[in-house]
Amino acid sequence: MRNLLLKPRRTPAGPKSCPTCGLFIALALAVVVGACTTTSRASSAPPVLRVCADPNNLPFSNARLEGFENRLAELVARELRSEVRYTWWAQRRGFLRQTLNARACDIVMGLPTSMEMALTTRPYYRSSYVFVSRRDRHLRLTSFDDRILARLRVGVPLVGDDGGNSPPAHALSRRGLVRTIVGYSVYGDYAAESPAAGLIAAVATGHVDAAVAWGPTAGYFAARQPVALEIVPVSPEIDLPFLPFVYDISMAVRRDDAALRDRLDRIIMERRREIDEILAAYRVPRIDGGDLPS
Repeated sequence: MRNLLLKPRRTPAGPKSCPTCGLFIALALAVVVGACTTTSRASSAPPVLRVCADPNNLPFSNARLEGFENRLAELVARELRSEVRYTWWAQRRGFLRQTLNARACDIVMGLPTSMEMALTTRPYYRSSYVFVSRRDRHLRLTSFDDRILARLRVGVPLVGDDGGNSPPAHALSRRGLVRTIVGYSVYGDYAAESPAAGLIAAVATGHVDAAVAWGPTAGYFAARQPVALEIVPVSPEIDLPFLPFVYDISMAVRRDDAALRDRLDRIIMERRREIDEILAAYRVPRIDGGDLPS
């Protein structure tokens, strides 16, 4: 879901080298099940809502404010009667330590709900890793146990240098399908626009037969390909003993700012319809039916 040693900057520049979708995949690997519990000092809605985000990470965010997390930040700021101010930082390992937890901002718009490094709101969507294939191939992939996978070239996101540390890579390797894997860095070429698009484009061009990608990334870029692509949630949702492919996603604040978290919770409940409309506009695959727990 790059270890940066510099202080956060407010200009959209990415690091030259690194160790998911950007941050999500790298962070998702460290997720533990369970809700965060904490107490906190009171805080009031800030006149400026300071948001930390990646300047080149569509469909989530970019410096031109074209991502769905940019739109959600504007919605939240409007409800808090605040103005959005961004600290731009490429979402890599160390992102939370260098940004939110360094008090460079007050909120990150999308993290797994059970993330321990921050205090998260109630989830505002639930999505899944998905199989992506060309519709005209009629592959009908649904499960990591589908026998046809042994005969396919399957693109998967890779994190770090070990070549197999994303959930899809682990699931395929576990089934002895290492030779089917074609790795694509989740960071892509950060000097290029929308680096996460490469994995989905590879399916459209036939460079790979299929891909396994995080749902929001797949849904957004699949809709922008010149051929029709099929998107199907992977199964199982949890690959035993414990490798989840489905995640609840929340907004996140510092662990000592429960007051702001509570205000965000109210916004999520009261503006549920608007949030759902934003997610739908970006083709975010939902497996919650828009009916998350209150």
